Amino acid sequence: MGRGSQPRRAGFRAKGAQRLPSMIASMEGGFGGLFGDPEEMRRRMEELAEQMQSSQKVAWADNAIKLAVDLTVAAVNSLELTGSSDEQAVQVRDAIRVVFPEAVTLVREAREGLS
Repeated sequence: MGRGSQPRRAGFRAKGAQRLPSMIASMEGGFGGLFGDPEEMRRRMEELAEQMQSSQKVAWADNAIKLAVDLTVAAVNSLELTGSSDEQAVQVRDAIRVVFPEAVTLVREAREGLS
């Protein structure tokens, strides 16, 4: 413990003690105006949250509609069609009859999610 360690500590505390009231005053005023009015910030955060929820709904709807289309396309592409063109048309219609209700359900839920 040398002669220099005591005075520096005392000087540091005194300097910090002088700065403390001015720091507190600036924090009481909204961190020196850094964030502005707390109510305005809360409103903006609510708006941002609403926009994000809306974006998530649209993304979910887009994904559901894409899934419905992909499901239908995959079902039709997986068919091994045989026979005449009329017989093949019947086979495609039968496959779509099975897949279509699922696709419609996905699209309906997507639309409901947007409203």
